[in-house]
Amino acid sequence: MMDIKINIIDRDGVSHEVLAPTDMAMNLMEVVRSYELAPEGTIGVCGGMAMCASCQCYVLSETELPEMSDDEEAMLSEAFNVKENSRLGCQIQMTPEMNGLEVELAPES
Repeated sequence: MMDIKINIIDRDGVSHEVLAPTDMAMNLMEVVRSYELAPEGTIGVCGGMAMCASCQCYVLSETELPEMSDDEEAMLSEAFNVKENSRLGCQIQMTPEMNGLEVELAPES
């Protein structure tokens, strides 16, 4: 079992350094939910299916992420507050390579 450190800036601008397990097939959205860094019902509304953009975040670190899927790209093309560094947290799996990841949660739409 290997936990990685990631930094998440919540919607109030507060920075949280958290440990995320890499052996439980969790994604970033689930990590945010498990640490209760967003009010319940405001993140992961679609259950992590890349269908709602409630888990949109801005990637602040140079961490290399997996290629964006067509579904993720399509959802972000319809979302609000999208930036060049926007990604959906539900599409970022926690792997050892994600150690040091820094993200900021996008505002609620």
